[in-house]
Amino acid sequence: GLTKALIVTDKVLVKVGAVDALTSLLEETGITFCVYDGCEPNPTRGQVNDGVKIAKANGCDLIISFGGGSPHDCAKAIGMLCTNGGDCRDYEGVDKSTKPMLPLVAVNTTAGTAAEMTRFCIITDEERHVKMAIVDWRLMPTMAVNDPKLMVGMPKSLTAATGMDALTHCIEAYLSTISNPVTDANALHGIKLIATFLPKAVEDGKNMKARDMMAYAEFLAGMAFNSASLGYVHAMAHQLGAYYNAPHGVCNAVLLPVVQAYNAKYVPELFIDIAHAMGYIEVGQDKDQAVAIVLKSIKDLNKKLGIPKNIKELGAKPEDFPTLVANAMKDACGFTNPHQPTKEEVLELFQAA
Repeated sequence: GLTKALIVTDKVLVKVGAVDALTSLLEETGITFCVYDGCEPNPTRGQVNDGVKIAKANGCDLIISFGGGSPHDCAKAIGMLCTNGGDCRDYEGVDKSTKPMLPLVAVNTTAGTAAEMTRFCIITDEERHVKMAIVDWRLMPTMAVNDPKLMVGMPKSLTAATGMDALTHCIEAYLSTISNPVTDANALHGIKLIATFLPKAVEDGKNMKARDMMAYAEFLAGMAFNSASLGYVHAMAHQLGAYYNAPHGVCNAVLLPVVQAYNAKYVPELFIDIAHAMGYIEVGQDKDQAVAIVLKSIKDLNKKLGIPKNIKELGAKPEDFPTLVANAMKDACGFTNPHQPTKEEVLELFQAA
């Protein structure tokens, strides 16, 4: 009974003709639509509000997001505000909405953020320079579409960044204080697939086996962190993304070995299964060896994929660190980190990165 769709995407995907496949399909099935292509990487409150205006002006009763995490998050926020009213700021935190959002079909083109299937929605407050973590079970899309053929066009840099985002999801979900055997199984298998297929997908974007397995890996990662949540890599990465408009996956990749070196002081035994999932069976049950090889493996993978060496290369300035620390400690993603760091320790982590 749905009659008009709002397609939420970005200008690049429209320009290269990627959205044409979707609009052609809608035309064939007689579903009318309008396109909002104002979403940018690290979507903002302003972009969400613009999308809400277009949806309401055109009487849209369905949203289709097309792209990676940014269009999906933007679409979630638009759908939520269309039915709940108010401003994105009203929903920062956990389960603040009271009504279902508009039906959302999320067509995914990256592997990836898993935003096409999770309850997480990250929107930048451009006035406060903060990424708001809106975590709400009502934000889970009605349907997720993952087709590796849509991912073939991803450039190497985006393949690498989104793949490292997925790896971060797996590791943080596995180390989470609220993980369970189901999320652990998803996280560990995701790590196994990413360790094997991410370098191949970056090296040859037309390798359909690698693209297919990365699509599965990022979805497994989403299933893991949708229930187990995340940790301080994301809590800190959100601040870098908001302050310097740096790509989310790259922020995660740079911070991942630094934060995990900190976590390993408190839960070294959990790194044994992570090492095994990465293919390092030879560590056996030696937790110290497992920690060392996992940290080295992450750093080696970053180097191989061309990830920046440190957050300075992302534009981070030491004089901003106190603000970044304060905001990171309020981020909902950090609440399930295996150990809660002090303000001084979070500052040290930013300094070390």
